[in-house]
Amino acid sequence: MSQQDTQTDQPHRDEDDPDDQDDPELGLGPIPFAILVLFEAALAPVALLVGALLHQHPLADFAWNGNAALAGVLAALPMLALLGLIVYWPVGPLKRIRDYFDQELAPALHGCEWPDLGVLSVAAGVGEEMLFRGVIQGVLMRLLGPSLGIVLAGALFGVLHPVSLSYVVLASLLGMYLGVVWWLSCNLLTVMVAHAVYDLVALVILLHARAVADEDDNRPA
Repeated sequence: MSQQDTQTDQPHRDEDDPDDQDDPELGLGPIPFAILVLFEAALAPVALLVGALLHQHPLADFAWNGNAALAGVLAALPMLALLGLIVYWPVGPLKRIRDYFDQELAPALHGCEWPDLGVLSVAAGVGEEMLFRGVIQGVLMRLLGPSLGIVLAGALFGVLHPVSLSYVVLASLLGMYLGVVWWLSCNLLTVMVAHAVYDLVALVILLHARAVADEDDNRPA
C-alpha cells in the first residue's frame, strides 16, 4: 500500500473546524458491550475495597426507601433536559459529544435491547455511585467539608470519563450535581436511581436518534 493510500484511509480531520482543534477526542475507541458491563459492575467491589482502606463504607448512607427512589427519578429530569440539548441541538462542544456516541459507543450497543441497556445502566448507577459518591466524595467531605468535597469528587468523576474535553466538563458538572443530590438526600439509593435512569433514557434516545439518522442516510434520493 502506498503512502498516498495510507493517508487516504485515515479519518478526515478538518483543520479549519474549531471544534476539532479545541476539543480533541480522548477516547480509546469502541469497547465491546460485555466489557462495558463488566467494567461498571466491577466498580462495586472496588468501592468496597477502597472504602475499607479509607474507612469509608460506600453503603453507609444507603437504605431501601420508596420515596428516595422516586426522588432519584425526579433528580434525573434536569440531566435528561441537558441530554435533550445534546441530541436535538448538537452544536459546538455538544456536537463533539454526540459524534463520540455515534462513532464509538453506538457500535458497541448495536443490537442491544431494553434488558441489555437496563443491565448496563444499573451496573453504572450502582458501581459508579458507590465509588465516586459513597467513597470518594464521602472521604473528601469528611476531610475538606461538603462544598469542596462535592466539587473535587465531581471533577474527578469528569476526568475519569475522558471521551473528549467537553465531555469531561459535562461529566464533572453532572458529578457535582449528583454529589449535591446525595448530600441533600442522605441516601445513596437516590443518586443510584438518578444515575441509572439517566443512563437508560440517554442510551435509548441516542440509539433511536442514530437509527433514524441511518435510515435517512440510506433512503434513496
